[in-house]
Amino acid sequence: MSEQGNTPGQRRGYAGTWPPRGAAPVGGLAPQRLALWPPLIETLRQWARAEAGAGRLLPWVPVAFGTGIAFYFAADHEPVLSVAAVTAITLCAAAFLLRRHKMFPVAVMIAAVAAGFAIATWKTARIAHGVLARPMFSVALTGFVETRDIRERTDRFVMRVVTMESARDATKIERVRLSVKKGTAPAVGSFVELKARLLPPMAPLRPGSYDFGRDMFFSGIGASGFVMGAIKTVEAPDGGGWKLRYSAFMQGMRDAIDARIRTVLEGDKRAIATALLTGRRDAISEPVNEAMFISGLGHVLSISGYHMAVVAGVVFFAVRALLALFPTLNVGFAIKKWSAVAALAASAFYLLLSGAEVATQRSFFMTAVVLIAVMVDRRAITFRTLAVAALIVLTIAPEALVHPSFQMSFAATLGLVALVQLGMPRLFAQPDQPATAQVALWGGREITMLLLASLVAGLATTPYAAFHFHRVTPYGVLANLAAMPVVSALVMPAGLLGLVAMPFGFDGVFWAIMGVGIDWMIVVTQWVAALPGAVGRVPAFGIGPLIAASIGIILLGLLRTPLRYAGAAVVLAAAVWAARVPQPDILISADGRNVGVRGQDGKLHLMRAAKGASRDGFLVKEWLAADADARKPADASLTEGVSCDESGCVTQGAGGGFVALALRPEALADDCERAALLVTARPSPAACGASVIDAERLRRQGAMVLRRSGSGFTIDAVRPRGVDRPWSPAIAGEGDAETTILAPRRAAPRAVDATPSEADLQAEE
Repeated sequence: MSEQGNTPGQRRGYAGTWPPRGAAPVGGLAPQRLALWPPLIETLRQWARAEAGAGRLLPWVPVAFGTGIAFYFAADHEPVLSVAAVTAITLCAAAFLLRRHKMFPVAVMIAAVAAGFAIATWKTARIAHGVLARPMFSVALTGFVETRDIRERTDRFVMRVVTMESARDATKIERVRLSVKKGTAPAVGSFVELKARLLPPMAPLRPGSYDFGRDMFFSGIGASGFVMGAIKTVEAPDGGGWKLRYSAFMQGMRDAIDARIRTVLEGDKRAIATALLTGRRDAISEPVNEAMFISGLGHVLSISGYHMAVVAGVVFFAVRALLALFPTLNVGFAIKKWSAVAALAASAFYLLLSGAEVATQRSFFMTAVVLIAVMVDRRAITFRTLAVAALIVLTIAPEALVHPSFQMSFAATLGLVALVQLGMPRLFAQPDQPATAQVALWGGREITMLLLASLVAGLATTPYAAFHFHRVTPYGVLANLAAMPVVSALVMPAGLLGLVAMPFGFDGVFWAIMGVGIDWMIVVTQWVAALPGAVGRVPAFGIGPLIAASIGIILLGLLRTPLRYAGAAVVLAAAVWAARVPQPDILISADGRNVGVRGQDGKLHLMRAAKGASRDGFLVKEWLAADADARKPADASLTEGVSCDESGCVTQGAGGGFVALALRPEALADDCERAALLVTARPSPAACGASVIDAERLRRQGAMVLRRSGSGFTIDAVRPRGVDRPWSPAIAGEGDAETTILAPRRAAPRAVDATPSEADLQAEE
C-alpha cells in the first residue's frame, strides 16, 4: 500500500499515485518549454566549474601568453618597449596580489597576454640590426663564416660582416647570407674576403604568405645574395669569439659524420641519414623531398619531437637495461632516475649536433620536462608538461609562434597528450590478464595505438599544413603506419649506434643497417605519393579561418568535460569559412614583371616579362599552390589567351575587361586607352584612363592581390598603409598608392587634330 506523503506547495497525496488535484494544469503530461532550461543551465554550470577546478589553470597560461605574442606580430608599428614592459609588470603584480581572490584566473590570463606581448617586444629590441633596403652591386665584404649549408645545386653560408665597402652606398649590415657554386663554400670559422651582390630579404610573395624577411630578421641576417668571383681566405684580425669557435667545432663534427656516412651510403639515402642525425637536409633530391611531403612523411626530415623522443627513449631503456643486469644497483639505487639523466644528456647533445633550430629546441624542452618529471617522481605526459615546454620555447623564441614548425608540432603534441589523458591507457593490456592473452593482444594494441596517434596528429596539423603549404595528406596515416615502425625500431637506433661506434671505427655496419631502413621509407613514400588523389590541394584562405581552427583545436585538447565538443563546432565553422574565402582575380609580383589574371575558365593566366622568367619559377609555383592549381610553372597552358610582344602583354579577365602589362614606355598610351587595368614597373601617365598599378605603388606596397569590387578593384598588399616593422620598414612617401580601392582614372580629353584635309580645302575653293 502506498504511503501518504507531502507535495511541496500542494495538498497531501500518495507517493507513487496520481498527484493531488490542481497540481498540474490540463495537458500537463507534455513538459513545459521553460522546464528544459534550468537543468541545461545547471549542467553547463557544473561543466564550467569542473573546467575551472584545481590544476586546470596552468595549461591555459601558454595559450594566453601566445595570444600576447600574436598581438605583437599583428601590430602595425613597433610598440614602445618601456610601455609594454611596465604594463606587463604591473599586471603580473596585480595577479599576484589577487592570488586568493576569485578573480585570480582572469587576472592571470590578462597578465599572461601582457607578458607575451612584452617578451616579443623585448626580443625584437634586443636583436635589432640593420636590414638592407635596396639592392647593392659589387660590394666588398670581409668577415667570419658562421654557418654553412650543403645543398643539392648550390651551397650557402652566413657571414658575420667585419667590413663592408660599396662605391655608391654606405649601408652597414651585420650578417649576410650568400650563395656560392657547389663545393666552394668556405669552412666555418674562417675569415674571408669576397665581392658579392646583395639583395634585401625576400618579402612575402603574396599577401598572407610566409614572411621570409621576418624569419631572416630574427636569425640576425640583414641581407642575402650571391658571391661574385673568388673567395679569398685571409688571416683574421681577431679570434672571432667563443661562439664562432663553438660553431666551427660543431660544424666539423657534422662534416665528419657526413663523411663517414658517405663511405657507405650514397644519394638520397646518405642525405636522409645525414638529415636525421645532423639536421642538414638540403642535399635531398627534389623528387624524393616532394614525395616525402605529399605522403605525409615530411616531418621525418625535420628534427622535432619524434626524433628527440626516439633518442631519449633508446638511451633511457638501453641504460636502464644495462644497469638492471647488476642486482646490487637494481635493488639499492634508483636506476630509473639515472637512466633519465643519461637520456637528458643524450638529448642535449643531439640538440647541439642538429643545429638547435626552433623546432629542435621545442622538442628538447618538451623531452627535458618529461625526463625531469621522471627524476622527481612526477607523472610525465600531462598537459602541464606541454604547458611548461610551450612557455619556455615562447619565452626564448617568441617568433616561433608564427612559424609553421612550432604550430604543427604543438598541435600534434596537444592532440597526442589529450589522447593519452582521455583514452589511450585503456588500450594497454591489464596486468591481471594471462600472459597468453597479453601476447595475443600485443600486436593489435600496438598497431591500434600507432594508427590512432597518426590519425590524431594528422588531423591536428591539417589546418596548418593547408594554410602554409596549401595541401593536405589524405594518405598520411597509411604512410606513417607503414614507415614509422621501421624508422623507430631500425633507422634511428642504428644511427645512434653509428654515432657511438664512430670513435672506434665500427660504424660502417650501422650506417648500412640505417640505409636498409631508409630504402624502405623511400619505397613507402614514393608508393603513397603515387596513389590516386595523394595530393590534396587547398586554396589559400587567409589568417582568419586558421585562428578559428586553432581555437577549436585548443578547446578540443584542453577541455575535459563535454564542453570540448564546442571545439569541434568551431573547427567545422573554420573549415566552412576557409572554403568560402573568395580567390583573387589578379596577382601582381613586387617588381611588377609578373601578373596572374583569372580568366573566363576560372584559372590563372600568366603575363610576365621574357627576361628573367626562368628565375621567377619559385614565385609562380607559390601562386599556383595558393590557387590549388596542379600545373607546373613551365606549363604552356599558363600563357593561353595571353598576347605578348616586346612592349608588353594583354589578356582578358573573368569580368570581360582587359588587363595589360606594359614593359616599355611606348606601350603605355595604347594600354591606358583600352585596358581596364594597367600594370607597369614604370611611372604611369597622369592622363591614363585605366586603373593603374605603377612603379610608385609597387615600391611602397610590394606584391598585391586584387579582387573585383563594382567598377574597380579592392587591393590587398604585402605592405598595407601604416605598417612599419623592423623586418619590413615602411617606405617614405604618401599618395594614391595607399588607398585600398582602385578605381579607373578620369582620362583627360584627347586632343583632336584640327588640320583639314587637302580634299576638303580644294572643295571649298
